[in-house]
Amino acid sequence: MEIVESFEIRDPVHGFITLDRWEKNIVDHPVFQRLRRIRQLAWTDMVYPGAMHTRFEHSLGVMHIATEMYKQIVKKKKDLLRKKLGFDDSGFARELKLIRLACLLHDVGHPPFSHAGESLMEVNPNTGKRYTHEDYSSAIVKYKLRDVIENHPLNDNYKITVKEISDFLRGSSEAGRLLLWRSLVTGQIDADRADYLLRDSYHIGVNYGSYDLKRLL
Repeated sequence: MEIVESFEIRDPVHGFITLDRWEKNIVDHPVFQRLRRIRQLAWTDMVYPGAMHTRFEHSLGVMHIATEMYKQIVKKKKDLLRKKLGFDDSGFARELKLIRLACLLHDVGHPPFSHAGESLMEVNPNTGKRYTHEDYSSAIVKYKLRDVIENHPLNDNYKITVKEISDFLRGSSEAGRLLLWRSLVTGQIDADRADYLLRDSYHIGVNYGSYDLKRLL
């Protein structure tokens, strides 16, 4: 049995978050490292000085929570997923990996000052509306991270493409079966919200974002 190299990052909210070599190489990429300089809550630290956390650790947290959500769903509904959607063990492993990568990169397109900077984004000539950070995240995955994703040695086991991740992030119908899992990233009870509620309340020093994550899972 092959032993997969792993790395741990200590997170104040979730404890240890584990990455494999592929995920670590993505985290080490300059495109992802820029998230260290983008505050999660824009200018909120002007009022709550503890709000110094960034999109960097939030993205790691979203990947971690989405992984736990996915595992619980598969644990409880494995037979249904096999019978109705044709999942096998390799399918479960591949979609978990794609979900992890998508969650890790879901905020990589955020501008300076997070949401406060979105009003300065360019206008999409096809729609007349401003691009969103989701649009930028999708484009960055496709055009800036292609090599570290598609050509990584560990991807020989999955054959994941940047188009799949991009389609998943945009909610495109071309994502196919993967859309089953999109509510883990964007929904009413998703990993994104699950992380920022705990993380924001922790750093700001308030209680109204606290909840029992283990019970939710």
